[in-house]
Amino acid sequence: MKVLWFLPTHGDSRYLGTSEGAREVSLDYLRQIAQAADNLGYYGVLTPTGRSCEDPWVTTSSLIGATRNLRFLVALRPGLTLPSIAARMAATFDRLSGGRLLVNLVTGGDPNELAGDGVFGTHAERYEASAEFIRIWREIIAHSHTSESFDYEGKHLQVKGAKLLYPPIQQPYPPVWFGGSSEAAHELAAEQVDTYLTWGEPPEEVAKKIADVRARAAARGRKIEFGVRLHVIVRPTEQEAWAAADELISRLDDETVSRAQAAFAKMDSEGQRRMAALHAGGVKRTRADLEISPNLWAGVGLVRGGAGTALVGSPEQVAAKLREYQAAGADNFILSGYPHLEEAYRFAELVFPLLKLDHGTQQASLPGQKLSGPFGEVVANHFVPKAAPAPAQASAS
Repeated sequence: MKVLWFLPTHGDSRYLGTSEGAREVSLDYLRQIAQAADNLGYYGVLTPTGRSCEDPWVTTSSLIGATRNLRFLVALRPGLTLPSIAARMAATFDRLSGGRLLVNLVTGGDPNELAGDGVFGTHAERYEASAEFIRIWREIIAHSHTSESFDYEGKHLQVKGAKLLYPPIQQPYPPVWFGGSSEAAHELAAEQVDTYLTWGEPPEEVAKKIADVRARAAARGRKIEFGVRLHVIVRPTEQEAWAAADELISRLDDETVSRAQAAFAKMDSEGQRRMAALHAGGVKRTRADLEISPNLWAGVGLVRGGAGTALVGSPEQVAAKLREYQAAGADNFILSGYPHLEEAYRFAELVFPLLKLDHGTQQASLPGQKLSGPFGEVVANHFVPKAAPAPAQASAS
């Protein structure tokens, strides 16, 4: 299992749908979160994209030197740049970071936002263009390891004699991640990407999507990985976790929810439609309504676009839910929590010891590890606190 965290380049807060307790986006704050994720041993961080966010490439590039092992999952949006330029950006980032780039292909979105960025066309046309974009991107980078040029002529894009002189560290190219729920998205994932992502629907629905994409990939002779994007609210007890979930949306009012849902309804994203259906477009507001599966809560999606569900519960319950998704075929998890700095620590401290992680790096100082000196508060200037018992390791990976 690999666990990634989230860089909130659109801002951070303690309460959804209000400026109360909000935190501005600053390099210092993002550096704090990235360094915390790096020190705690997260596999990487996802950076969002869109006009409500700081640019993901500029932001993550500024954090390369502040981190050691952390990987950066950075968005590429076809239509906003040429695939040849995107290939050069990716190769440069991968070299300068020591091979720590992951690429997130982003096709869908708000049609109004896309139009403002100069991207037009139907849902189907955007996916056609995205398929051509990532095909050219992959081939340009793959050819860089042989010093050969690459030609391609498609319906939407073409290159002639494309060449990348400085290849990335990762071969044949930095891994491509991608999420989408439509038929076109599943086809694109099966044909070209390395990790398919889905938002946190109930495990049985996630299992269906994974099975479909896996079968499509197998028909093409390909094998890909799968992941789930979720929020998380974990506390020492289930009662405390649900109280924290209630607190997160305690400042919401009907007008804010209605306005957010109206904006989401204008999108042509199948994934967003499925997220909205989980809470009936904002109509469902009680815990009984919003707990759509044991310990899976749709409250975040009342006002947040994209990933709208959270795992809520004790460390043991959250770990069990992650293993349930893993049993459905997902080995990669992109998590987030409000505020992101504190919750990065909380999740790592409470849940990491219960999981079998495959991060390739040693977690810095998690509970249950053998440490080389006194940690925690030293009492009365000399008394070292008694070490806490190591939590039981999960039996399933």
